Parts: sequence; C-alpha cells; structure tokens
Amino acid sequence: MPILTETIDGVSVILVDLERATNTVAESFKYNINFELAADSNKFIFDLSKCEFIDSTFLSALVISYKRIAEAGGKLRIVGLKPAVESMFQLTRLNKIFDVFADEKEALKSLG
Repeated sequence: MPILTETIDGVSVILVDLERATNTVAESFKYNINFELAADSNKFIFDLSKCEFIDSTFLSALVISYKRIAEAGGKLRIVGLKPAVESMFQLTRLNKIFDVFADEKEALKSLG
C-alpha cells in the first residue's frame, strides 16, 4: 500500500511510500485523510521523505487535505521534502502555506 498511516502520541502520521506521488494515488491519499478526520484525528504529519517527484494533481490533494483539516480545527505538518519536491513547493509557494519540517521528531514536537 503506497499510503501508510500510523498514530504517534495522538498524531496521525501519513507516509507516502512512493518515489513518484501522482494522480494515481491522489484519490486514495484524500480518502485516507477523510477517514482519519472521521475518526476524530485532528493532528497530522504528512511524511513525503520517500517522494522524489510530486505532480500537480498530488499537490492539489495536499491543498484539499490541508483545507479539510483546517476546517475541522486540526493542524498539519509536512516533513521530509527531497530537493526536487522542495523546489516544487517553493515554485508554487506552498512553502508559505504549509508548516514544513526536516524530520518527524521536530514536527511532533511542534504539535505538542
């Protein structure tokens, strides 16, 4: 399964276990987020450390998920951006929207 979820200290950590996050997994990614929200999760970390590439459809899935989490009063952190993915975040200015951390430990700390 390319989208893996685990709970650490009450935080839903979603690992995108793919080198290329594209339209082929965007829907299942959004489904996983909606499932976690329905289960009353309100703190999330999206771990993109395995991703070498993210397409526009998957970027859209990230933004839609962020909006749903925010509407539910939740918090989101993103971790593990590889250089190409980080460049995409900067190009699209998503680095101004998302709280991005180098690793899971720092992101967990920021969520209390």
